[in-house]
Amino acid sequence: MNILIFTAAICIMAAVMTLLLANVIDTVSTEYAEQYARSSAEALSVHINKEIDLVSKMAHSPRVIEWLKDESNEEKMNTAVREMRGVISDLYSYNMYIGLESSLNQYRIGANYMEDDILHINKLDESNPRDEWYFTSIRSGREYILDIGIDWEMQRKRVWIDYNIIIEGECLGVISTGLEFSHMVSEIFSHYEKGGIRGLIIDDKGYILMDSARMDDSEFLFSEFEERIDEELTDAKFLKAVETYLAGVEGYFEDTAAPLVTGISYGPFRTATITPIRVTNWSVIILSGGVSLFDITYFIPILVTVLASLIVVALVTSAANDRLIFMPLGKLDHNLIALRESAEGRIYGADRDDELGDLSKTIQDLFAKANVDALTGIYNRRFMENNLERVMEMLSRANAMLSVLMVDIDFFKKYNDTYGHEQGDVCLQAVSRAMTSGIMRVNDFAARYGGEEFVAVLPNTDENGAKIVAEKLLDKICGLNIPHEASTVAPFVTVSVGVTSGRVEYGQSWKDYIKRADEALYQSKNSGRNRFTFLGMGS
Repeated sequence: MNILIFTAAICIMAAVMTLLLANVIDTVSTEYAEQYARSSAEALSVHINKEIDLVSKMAHSPRVIEWLKDESNEEKMNTAVREMRGVISDLYSYNMYIGLESSLNQYRIGANYMEDDILHINKLDESNPRDEWYFTSIRSGREYILDIGIDWEMQRKRVWIDYNIIIEGECLGVISTGLEFSHMVSEIFSHYEKGGIRGLIIDDKGYILMDSARMDDSEFLFSEFEERIDEELTDAKFLKAVETYLAGVEGYFEDTAAPLVTGISYGPFRTATITPIRVTNWSVIILSGGVSLFDITYFIPILVTVLASLIVVALVTSAANDRLIFMPLGKLDHNLIALRESAEGRIYGADRDDELGDLSKTIQDLFAKANVDALTGIYNRRFMENNLERVMEMLSRANAMLSVLMVDIDFFKKYNDTYGHEQGDVCLQAVSRAMTSGIMRVNDFAARYGGEEFVAVLPNTDENGAKIVAEKLLDKICGLNIPHEASTVAPFVTVSVGVTSGRVEYGQSWKDYIKRADEALYQSKNSGRNRFTFLGMGS
């Protein structure tokens, strides 16, 4: 009888746990989809808002405005182009287009510094479909217009920002630039599991702009593609909710509102979440499976086994806990403590006075020893090689630019012979600080390559940007005024720099960039030192 009661109790507990688990899965899945919708909407709005701010800076530049008012003045044009180039380097796009209302001339400024500074493309023609962007923007009366279309010069799909240059009520022209479409799709939707979650972006007319299910579809990513949400999905309840939602869309969203959640019956999906994207008239739609992502029957044997096992384990573990768990854990803790020599930073748990605290300190120290140069405090060669490989893999997806600098302290052996190795270490530390103090951006990093050689890695940086960093570095080192009597270049410590830049392609090796930068460094040394030499990856 007791066995029957006990068995019944186990079955009841298993059923209750199954129901609770189903409810938890459903709730968590819905909240998970809502959070994805919010984060996707915010990620895209941040990207676009940054581009809008940069284009706005150009549209309100007095130099640009002066040129647009006096197009034939070559000096004003060159001044405006130089200023615009300084902004282009911060854009995600590779090209910027400018249309002038007075002459209807269209110009292009490219990201390739080997080309002409500015290229006249054609006369804007309202009957030419490729020029429709300009006239649509002029007629809109808005400050800017967002659209997705083809860059006919580069034959790639872009997220376009068309910004009207309006002075005292008069429109002088339009500046247009585009974010790389495939890069945007990958960055926003690549982490979605296609079996459980599908992400789409639609405009205020219901046309599909992005779709996580088509990330491998070249026709969708690189060509004109028009399909409405009601042509892709057929669930009547969902489409009614979308229709009502779109009817309330007026202009561009100023804030990211709370997601709208509605039911849907489409394949494995049971919940749809719609969220507006700030600074656009677009919206993110997240389709999720909810409980359908999990087959609850899979959990029943596991629950029964777990409950039975808990009962058995509870009878025998009290005497075995120390022998089976705590003693091995204590030995492991002591072994890890023996490996730890010092601690310079703090990670979570490092301030605890128990096994977790000891483990945290040890992990912290092992990480530092594996990735940071002990003398200079900057990254070491191991970190540089691993991270440069990862950066190149990321850049190759967007065919983006990468620049690498190889830096060598001039006559460092003579410096050590003259001032001693202890002072040589001080010199290395000073040069390391100079490389990382304000001359590089957040995503750039510097590492000690070996001896007196250093490497700087500059993702999304072209030739011009790399040269600017090299010049700043030379000035920074000279400004340290570290005496060097044995140098034949200057009475103070100087460096020689090799610079290379290239557009990262799939299959390239990071060693190619290091080798090219080293060749450029060799030329700097042969040319008198205290200078930089640039060698492009393709030259």
